[in-house]
Amino acid sequence: MRTEYTGELAEEKLAASWFDQFATWFADALEAGLPEPNAMLLATATAEGRPSARTVLLKAYDQRGFTFFTNYDSRKGHDLAGNPRATLVFPWYHLHRQVIVGGTVTKIPREETEEYFAVRPRGAQLGAWASPQSTVIGSRADIEGWLAAAERRFGDGPIEAPPHWGGFRVAPDEVEFWQGRASRLHDRLRYVTADGVTRVERLAP
Repeated sequence: MRTEYTGELAEEKLAASWFDQFATWFADALEAGLPEPNAMLLATATAEGRPSARTVLLKAYDQRGFTFFTNYDSRKGHDLAGNPRATLVFPWYHLHRQVIVGGTVTKIPREETEEYFAVRPRGAQLGAWASPQSTVIGSRADIEGWLAAAERRFGDGPIEAPPHWGGFRVAPDEVEFWQGRASRLHDRLRYVTADGVTRVERLAP
């Protein structure tokens, strides 16, 4: 199984900042009609170094970093509490592109979580209360029962964000833009930030 990649990423065409370059590529992914272009692989590790990975959805990005939301008591939440670094990968296969982000992770302010939670679909709001994410449960019936309990609790009234649920922001210290090229000789340009200074370096494919 082999696909020959096409494309080019040259230094002279790279944006001045990782943020501007990401915005350009994200717009390209939207224009191309990729399914869920905001889907990203999130890799974390425990304090002891045991890794885990899953797909989550990017919900916001700005110069501060990339924001996603989850149950803080989930596996990724516990990982990040003990080891607050993560890697993100945006796998835009149809464009022969990847964006790979490495950085430090912090919880976002509570007011930002509440603002986002307020615009979630009601079913997703109830689900945040119903699911003890990442814990072992007996059956699907457990989830249905917890959902029914949440529906009874809130009725037709407003649903506030659970205290155990909220956003994380990945503040990048490196962002790699990977463009597939022929013969597996890909273009890989990486923004690296240290001590407030950002440089761009090219990586061998």
